[in-house]
Amino acid sequence: MRVTLDRAQLAHALSTVTKAVEARTTIPILGNVLLSADNGQLSITGTNLDLEISTSLPVLDSQDGTVTVAGKLLLDIAKKATGDVMLEADGDHLVIKSGKSRFKLDTLPAADFPSFNRGSFDTTIEFDLASLVQTVQFAVSTDETRFYLNGVFLEAKDGHIVATATDGHRLASTRIEQEASFASVILPNKLLSLLPTGVVSVSLSSNKIMVESGSTVIVSKLVDGTYPDYERVIPKPSERVATLSAKALREAVGRTSVIANERGRGVRFSFASDALTLNVANPDRGDATEEMEVSFSAEPLTIGFNGQYVNDLMAAFGADEVTMSMADSGSPALVTCASRPGYRCVIMPMRV
Repeated sequence: MRVTLDRAQLAHALSTVTKAVEARTTIPILGNVLLSADNGQLSITGTNLDLEISTSLPVLDSQDGTVTVAGKLLLDIAKKATGDVMLEADGDHLVIKSGKSRFKLDTLPAADFPSFNRGSFDTTIEFDLASLVQTVQFAVSTDETRFYLNGVFLEAKDGHIVATATDGHRLASTRIEQEASFASVILPNKLLSLLPTGVVSVSLSSNKIMVESGSTVIVSKLVDGTYPDYERVIPKPSERVATLSAKALREAVGRTSVIANERGRGVRFSFASDALTLNVANPDRGDATEEMEVSFSAEPLTIGFNGQYVNDLMAAFGADEVTMSMADSGSPALVTCASRPGYRCVIMPMRV
């Protein structure tokens, strides 16, 4: 194999593909990327056995062939190269030349590179998957004992594509209007941050997802599990409703939470007539209080929430005005936004 190609294009392609390559692995070839030159194109593939990313780019000249080489090392070289890059297989090595620089890297046989069996897919739809899951990703659980919550639940329902995530303490669900028909799936957390921006082609089967954007293809296993019936934990709107700025609340919680510690992140919310008082008490540090304006006309209510969870939730709403609906101090709060009618969030209360 021998190819000559543009340095910037090579660096960009490797930057994309090596996101699937684990930094540390007990299987040496999983630290490598597969380089395959064929018909004037160089295809680059990386995998961690659960997920595969591949992309292709044009070459200036080539001799067909395949080889595997350390992906992140090749990326570092490409980033620092000073001109066009030539890659040439030489026995058990890959020779890299650029400008006056020359590198000789160890390789492993291309035949040993794991083949990711894509299989067939049941349906293909086009939509902006990244922006859909972005607003719910903060609620994905990282508790591996509840593996079925380690991802975003994607479903087609009533003329919409719906994305939902929960860790048992908070929940976020959003939707876009689009006709689609597919069996509900759970997208793994590792995939979410790798999704290309913009409209992509999404193909689904019972155990895999394929996302295509330009010359880049991502194929991932799905989470094999049953997602809980999240609709039953979303409370109905209550008469106790507070309307406030998400940005202002996030900033106020951030200030008062300075007094908190890792073990005690509880913030007391005291709603009264058109006012919300936040209080954090820490027996080792002291306490903090802040009052902010809200629209609230119901009976006074005091309820506790995890400050970090509130911050994450309000960050997802950005600068929008939100409403918090709460039945009582022991019930979850439903957070919605008039400008985003398909977006619902739930946060569980805590003792403070």
